[in-house]
Amino acid sequence: MLVPALLIIVWVGVGGIGGPYFGKVSEVSSNDQTTYLPSSAEATLVQERLADFRDSDAIPAVVVATKDTAFSDAELETLADALDSLPGSVEGVSDDISPFIPSEDGLAAQAFVPLDSGENLSDHVNALGDHLRDAAPSGVTVYVTGPAGFTADLVNGFAGIDGLLLGVALIAVFIILVIVYRSLLLPVAVLGTSMMALTVALLVNWWLAKWGVFMLSGQTQGILFILVIGAATDYSLLYVSRYREQLRLTHDKGEATMRAIRGSIEPILASGFTVIAGLLCLLLSDLKSNSSLGPVAAVGIVFSMLAALTLLPAILFAFGRAAFWPRRPRYEPEVVAEEHGMPRGVWARLAAWIRSHHRPIWIVTTLALVAGLFGATHLDASGVAQSELVLGVSEARDGQAALGEHFPGGSGSPAMVVTPSGSLQRTADALLDNPGVDSVAVVALDAPSGTAPVTADGITAFGPPGTEPPAPTVSRGDVLLQATLTDAADSDAAQQTVRELREALASGGAGAGSGGTGSGSAGSGDALDQATLVGGVTATAIDTNDASIHDRALIIPIVLAVILVILMMLLRSIVAPIILIATTVLSFGTALGVAGWMFKHVFDFPGADPAVPLYSFVFLVALGIDYNIFLMTRVREESLRHGTLEGISRGLAITGGVITSAGLVLAATFAALSVIPILFLVQIAFIVAFGVLLDTFIVRSLLVPALATDIGRAIWWPSRLSRGGGGGAGSGPGSATIA
Repeated sequence: MLVPALLIIVWVGVGGIGGPYFGKVSEVSSNDQTTYLPSSAEATLVQERLADFRDSDAIPAVVVATKDTAFSDAELETLADALDSLPGSVEGVSDDISPFIPSEDGLAAQAFVPLDSGENLSDHVNALGDHLRDAAPSGVTVYVTGPAGFTADLVNGFAGIDGLLLGVALIAVFIILVIVYRSLLLPVAVLGTSMMALTVALLVNWWLAKWGVFMLSGQTQGILFILVIGAATDYSLLYVSRYREQLRLTHDKGEATMRAIRGSIEPILASGFTVIAGLLCLLLSDLKSNSSLGPVAAVGIVFSMLAALTLLPAILFAFGRAAFWPRRPRYEPEVVAEEHGMPRGVWARLAAWIRSHHRPIWIVTTLALVAGLFGATHLDASGVAQSELVLGVSEARDGQAALGEHFPGGSGSPAMVVTPSGSLQRTADALLDNPGVDSVAVVALDAPSGTAPVTADGITAFGPPGTEPPAPTVSRGDVLLQATLTDAADSDAAQQTVRELREALASGGAGAGSGGTGSGSAGSGDALDQATLVGGVTATAIDTNDASIHDRALIIPIVLAVILVILMMLLRSIVAPIILIATTVLSFGTALGVAGWMFKHVFDFPGADPAVPLYSFVFLVALGIDYNIFLMTRVREESLRHGTLEGISRGLAITGGVITSAGLVLAATFAALSVIPILFLVQIAFIVAFGVLLDTFIVRSLLVPALATDIGRAIWWPSRLSRGGGGGAGSGPGSATIA
């Protein structure tokens, strides 16, 4: 009794320390896309140089004011006064605010307001919008958009992770467990185990992020919560099933506990380490958002396994049979002996039906799954506009639309071009030669605040009207140009323009210069210096999408290979693992196909991030293979005693209930991600939840048992079981059916 008590005390103690960290994740996380790019990406290199040309790390907010009729001078003056009062009235506003610039049609005006880029950015954006709307003349609509507005949207979208997401997930799981066990105490014990695993995992990950070992984001945090709750509950269900089974065979709850641990430790560890291996393959990703998710989630899986194999057994030992109240398991070894481990009911009948009709079953289910694959052609996973990342109402999205109606679409989110100072004019000419560029401005830190734009030779700077533009800021021999695009910064057209600019700047027109690493004289020649770099919002999206597509092509085959090797070692077979991997991949393809059709024709989503198929694959294959591991480890155990065909039937009948419950729990937890109004998470929620249900009810319940039955004992090749080793009758075709 001492060891279980100590285990409970240790877990509760560490969990109590970790509890307060649920509200502190924002202190060590970031939702800035640029921070997750590879260090060698062009957008990253530009981002690292911006501080050389700016006197702060503020993020720009674009304020757009619109009217149905033309603005009067008095109205513009009122808006100007509101801008002037911002530094003393709204927290987080920098002093370097641009004046309101009216549009050519007179129906709109825009201004640029730098905001502190700290964790309170969302509050600053809201306060800025409220202040300007209160001061605006009657009939004027004010929006806050641009990089600051869209970042605030993301922050607000992730705001419900600690409360809403966890609450929905836990309620859904609790309802399922109550229905499955018809008990109140057991679901509380299982969910308590899952929450302790999550709390300790969060504590460890928080400090690892604090020490700079890896990075956290709202996206990673949400996936960690769901993954740990789902995995820990699944592992707990497997242990509960074994424990209940042993309580029917022995009076001693201590002996039942040890037997249950011995019976469940191999499938739980095999399942957990398979998931960990798949997740750690993400370390190969070029994107830090992907590579950091691997170890973060792996830490969560480690504590999920530990909790299911230590904390839950200690809790159930403390309560004994009362944990299952009011349906306490009876001590009835004679009934178990009579059943020979084969439970009666729907799963036993399904196992008998599959054994009698195995070939038609696997052929029909395979054809149905293959048919679903064709829907994948409807899934556009090439990336989505920044304005579409957040679902529902978005002031930043509305403001971007208003901006595009009256100004160049890229206003407020220009392409940032770092070029040698000797190539300044030639680089500007090359930029302006592209029809996708509306104007070019050079950054000059010594320009007086609030002055008007002055243009010379096609290059704009800010200074007193009628004067020469101020000298550009030079850092390490380079200058910074801002190219305002004609199209919205997050549009496909803007991405095409930036790709064309990169190609043009790398191949001709501006001569060699000092480069980005030191000073030097400008060279001559026909080619632009290779150190001319293009960054900014659009370039960041391009580099992120390109890296995601590269990751997808690299990591998916590696995940398959790693999991295949693990399954071969676990099952001591080559054929069975290949079958399991093939059916799981087929299930993933079908889930992706159905999702592609639903996203386009039902939900009307604008597309998908390139990482959506990668994340869905890792979760579905790594987690989906869990159920096949639970099934096939029990099938192998029964086959050693009774032969392959009898072992398949017994394995399915014994594990059917617990695996189905686990699948429902995992699907429910991932579906809970859809309460967070972020397109990426909603799409992941649908694909994984649907895929898990498909895997649970079709692949694991019908396809795998039917296919294994048709193959017979050869499925264990080259192990001893494939040559008729193990239990007696039923090890080959033609053996007796289940009584």
